[in-house]
Amino acid sequence: MPTRTTYNTLAFIARCAVVGLAAAFVLSVFAPGLVERLRGRSHAGETMHAAAGDDAATTRHGPVSYADAVRRAAPAVVNIYANKATLYRPAVPVADALTQRLLGYVPGRIQRRQEQSLGSGVIFSSDGYVLTNNHVINGADDIQVLLDDGRVSKAQIIGTDAETDLAVLKIEANNLPEIAVPEDATADVGDVVLAIGNPFGLGKTVTMGIVSATGRQLRASSYEDFIQTDAAINAGNSGGALVNALGELVGINSRVYSRAQSSTGLGASQGPSQAAEGIGFAIPVMTAKAVLDQIVKHGRVIRGWLGADYSDVPAAVGATAHQPGVLIRQITPESPAAQSGLLPGDLLLKLDGTAIVDQLDLRNREAAIAPGTKVRLEGLRNNVAFAIDVVLAQRPAPSTTGA
Repeated sequence: MPTRTTYNTLAFIARCAVVGLAAAFVLSVFAPGLVERLRGRSHAGETMHAAAGDDAATTRHGPVSYADAVRRAAPAVVNIYANKATLYRPAVPVADALTQRLLGYVPGRIQRRQEQSLGSGVIFSSDGYVLTNNHVINGADDIQVLLDDGRVSKAQIIGTDAETDLAVLKIEANNLPEIAVPEDATADVGDVVLAIGNPFGLGKTVTMGIVSATGRQLRASSYEDFIQTDAAINAGNSGGALVNALGELVGINSRVYSRAQSSTGLGASQGPSQAAEGIGFAIPVMTAKAVLDQIVKHGRVIRGWLGADYSDVPAAVGATAHQPGVLIRQITPESPAAQSGLLPGDLLLKLDGTAIVDQLDLRNREAAIAPGTKVRLEGLRNNVAFAIDVVLAQRPAPSTTGA
């Protein structure tokens, strides 16, 4: 038979149920919105829990806005106006009517006119060092820099490096905002990036995209390791900043690709006809920073030079990637390579005991070695292993090199 304790327990449960139903009734009549909010929160919690259980990667969320990144980076991006005087000879009509019918127009007197190139730049130091593209200021005799706070300052060219299309300017100002450069400045495919610059002279503009590819080589110069992005880079963006979602610099905007032009693309500041098609290129920040440091220190970039023109090893039949190492195609006369006995057709596999990945790897490592340094090259000649010591020289001007 049921005991008194059992009756008491059942009675307590019944009272709780009645109180709960009464409370639910009161809330549904006088506060229906609260009931819906509580019900929605419960469903949301269940959904989030289920998503987290399916795949941890799906819990990653991007920011709603990149305004903080722009506020951090934009003050260090400047507008550049490069002016230069050019000579031209206009066509003028012939005064005599009869002669004009025969000749139409003849060359007139040589005249001068001012041309202006638009571009962007990035402040790397609070005392006024600005990095931009070489093609933005090439040939200019007057360079004006518009700062984020509205001040205009005349800039001096400290040095240029045509092989990376970079130039260092100096403006007379102090306590300038510096661009933030992360310790790990690598850009990975899929990273969100923002391009900040002065497109078409409109003023400070921000566009967004992702890193589409890395390590791109356009065969337009010797030292190329471009970041490819679909962030819009238009005329006037050259020399501007490509920053990550935290507002840290990952690259210097440099080029765009256009189907209307050659496959190597053109500088992004060379005219409004260079319409971007979702393929823009930026110079990695580590390359840009290395060039800046050398120009500030030496007035130019000093690179080690082997004196050989080389290419990647062709892929084997059926292979999807090229073979490690590089194949020497040409030797510059009287260069370190020529003096050491290297020959066209040699296969280079190691530099100072470390494997050579490809021509970009060797070119960058070669350039980073101080002239006068002895290095050891290992490879194959007619399938026979060899090792040669080479003393690197200083790389000559681009027009005189064989590589």
